[in-house]
Amino acid sequence: MRYPGPALFLNLLLSLMLIVVSSTAAGGFETEAQKVYGAPEGAAGRTLRIISTADLDVFDPILVAFQAENPGIRIEYTIASTSELMKAISVEGAPFDLAISSAMDLQTKLANDGYAQTYRSAATDGLPQWARWRNQLFAFTQEPAVLILSAKEFGKDDIPATREDLINLLRSDPDRFRGRIGTYDVRVSGFGYLMATQDSRNTEAYWRLMEVMGRLDARLYCCSGAMIRDVANGTLALAYNVLGSYAGASPSAEGGSVKVVALQDLVNVMLRTALIPKNAGNPEDAHRLVDFLVSLSTRPAIVARSGLPPIDDNVLKANNAIRPIRFGPGLLVFLDQQKRRNFLRSWISSLEQE
Repeated sequence: MRYPGPALFLNLLLSLMLIVVSSTAAGGFETEAQKVYGAPEGAAGRTLRIISTADLDVFDPILVAFQAENPGIRIEYTIASTSELMKAISVEGAPFDLAISSAMDLQTKLANDGYAQTYRSAATDGLPQWARWRNQLFAFTQEPAVLILSAKEFGKDDIPATREDLINLLRSDPDRFRGRIGTYDVRVSGFGYLMATQDSRNTEAYWRLMEVMGRLDARLYCCSGAMIRDVANGTLALAYNVLGSYAGASPSAEGGSVKVVALQDLVNVMLRTALIPKNAGNPEDAHRLVDFLVSLSTRPAIVARSGLPPIDDNVLKANNAIRPIRFGPGLLVFLDQQKRRNFLRSWISSLEQE
């Protein structure tokens, strides 16, 4: 076997380095999946590029319906984590026309830091004041953080109604729940971090619950789908702060294998938001999709297929325990690096996670 000479080897090495550098520069953020919705042959060649944290199984019905009403638009739908979406828009300047995320705090920071376009229409004006911010962030769903229980593990008489009930239940039967409790790893999940910080502000029971879960070797997850799957298959007895909308739409939850519980003392409600990046190449079609999204309440068939609850002020008025997370500077408090470090230090200490 013949080996390349030093000069050739050096050229090959330099070429490889250039390829690696170019690849990194072209896409420094990580994606999880992508789907392209091609426009019909012969249609106008417009492309709408979306980056989103929403799983495809819940968002696909919305995109299919939107494209049916706008057949000339080709859609590129890219799925990324909340932190990677933030990086794509604010660090990489990636050429997306719409950013959709469940992390209200990170979306608020993007808008606050000048990465969002302003847009206003009759459709966005129809949103309640609490569901939009500066005409740059537009909420189109209201999704509660809930407790997910295994239907095999829980009967109708032992379902906890409040966080205090949950704490008492876990304490009363540690062997039953050891290693069988799930929640978000807030170090890696933007949505999990948002829910945890909101819990810490709104209920005194939060830190005691984390300590109990830590003593019972709680399992940490990146996302709701994985927790729902493990509750459904019996790996977990319960999971805390899961997106209720995903529980209803998840194939893992079919057949009544999980129970969804909205705790009566406090239900934090996340508002999924859309933002048009400053450097959007196709803002006109982004406007069309924003108007479509904020009008989901008028499209019950699409809502039923996606499982994503639309903005509905009446639902909130009917139950005082349901509290939508509010837009504004308060959402940025826990994004301060020192406050984030302090919070994570307390969280790690409570859960005794290394």
